[in-house]
Amino acid sequence: MRNAIIVLENPWELDPTDAHRSSVLPFIEGIAKYHEDTRVYYANFYDKKSFQTALDILCKDNFDNIVVYVAAHGFKDKLAGTLKLSNALFLIGEKSKKFNISGVLLGSCFVGQNATLIEVFTESTRLRWCAGYASTTWWMEGTLIDCSILNRMLFMSAEEDFNSHDEIVKEFARGIEMFNFDNPVGTDEHKNPVSFRESIRLYTQPKGRGQRAKNSTDAVWEYLDDLYCDDEWDD
Repeated sequence: MRNAIIVLENPWELDPTDAHRSSVLPFIEGIAKYHEDTRVYYANFYDKKSFQTALDILCKDNFDNIVVYVAAHGFKDKLAGTLKLSNALFLIGEKSKKFNISGVLLGSCFVGQNATLIEVFTESTRLRWCAGYASTTWWMEGTLIDCSILNRMLFMSAEEDFNSHDEIVKEFARGIEMFNFDNPVGTDEHKNPVSFRESIRLYTQPKGRGQRAKNSTDAVWEYLDDLYCDDEWDD
């Protein structure tokens, strides 16, 4: 096994009868089966303590590439109502120093918009990328987008794959290129529709001395705009 996906999920309660019926786990297990060389580790969390416990339990073996997928409700700078995003990123960042955790995908509403916080808490770690959403995301649509992103980022298993912002941007862009960027993916705090283009965020921190974390979202769109203008897409 070369890759691993660590899934940390808070129960969704999407409706009054949803007693942990809804889960991203079957979708992520499908991605792992597609890759063959990927293992899935899964746990629920409810607060900071259970989040840390889950990480301690799941981070045992090392792999060429580990991605942490946090699947939970989000608002402002909190996950699952009580867990501060800064605490979650700090805990994951600390684990990344011992294990090959390259990226974090935040499958949560709004928390991806915390640019400064995400950049600060990925500095001085082995995290190479972090992605999330700046709006709400509808559950099914968001889960499918997350699966596509995870699928593509698992191909980045070699150390040299993370040597530049451009390489990370390219793979991430390939993970979302099949979606309609102008379709709404959710809403803002005032219930106004927000397009996929306006919502998705990518932060990158390549390997190497002197490299800094930064918001690479605009670079994703620039790469995709250039890609679609290329002759190979004109046929």
